[in-house]
This record gives sequence, C-alpha cells and structure tokens, in this order.
Amino acid sequence: MNNRTSIGNFLSQHSYAVVGVSRSGKKFGNSIYRMLKDRGSRVYPVNPLANTVEGDRCYSGLKDLPESVDGVVVVVPPKQAQSVVKEAAAVGIQHVWLQQGSESTKAIQFCEQYGLNVVHGKCIFMFAEPVTSVHKLHKWIMRVVGRLPK
Repeated sequence: MNNRTSIGNFLSQHSYAVVGVSRSGKKFGNSIYRMLKDRGSRVYPVNPLANTVEGDRCYSGLKDLPESVDGVVVVVPPKQAQSVVKEAAAVGIQHVWLQQGSESTKAIQFCEQYGLNVVHGKCIFMFAEPVTSVHKLHKWIMRVVGRLPK
C-alpha cells in the first residue's frame, strides 16, 4: 500500500540493504545506496556479481548479510523482484521498497500476502529527507496534481 504511513514506516528504519547496486557505481541503485548512507543509516550493497561496491564489501544475497536489516530497496528488473522479496521475507525483513521500474504484480502481491510493508511505484528520493534537487520539484508537482500518497 502506498500511503504516507507505509512510506514513513519504511524510512524510519535504521538499517537497509540495496539489492541492485552495480559494480560500476553509475546505476540508480548506487545513488540510493549513497543517499541512505549519507542519512546515517547502516546500509549493505547486494549484487551477486560484485565483491565490493563503492569501497564497501558487497554481498551476494540478503541471506549473506552480516546482520539482519530492517528494510530492503529493490532496484532490479521486475522479473527478479519476486525472488528478492521472497528472500527478504525468508530472512525476516518486513519493509520493502520496490523502486520505480522494479515492481512486478507478483512481487507486490507476495508482499501483501505475507504482510510486508511494501512501497512501490514511487521514487525513494522524493520521500527520503532531505529531499534535494530535481526530486524536490517532482514532489511539488505531484502534490499540485494530487498524486502524492495520502
């Protein structure tokens, strides 16, 4: 469910994994990884093809993290999203953000069926404070046209 409560619940967590960071550091998942770190959260990069990301150890999957995390941001193609949310549920992660372009009907349905707090179809940059640059403008436009979650 995309509402202010589900978004607030996700963003109030203290530790996250970002599934879908790239080895090159130039993908959207890496920007999310850096933003969450800059906010002071403990964040773990997940990419089965990378040993390190941005100088930090990278993990093959959620089950390989050194500690349990509160939330996961999913930044993978929709066909992979369902397996990521299943793994998240299996390791006890209760908060899932399916970044725009990553969501699939099956992944969303799985989260809802298993009672996970899921945010989908929204850009995390529009809601994680402090909202900066172009995302602040996008948020303002969405507010004006009545498309911000209530």
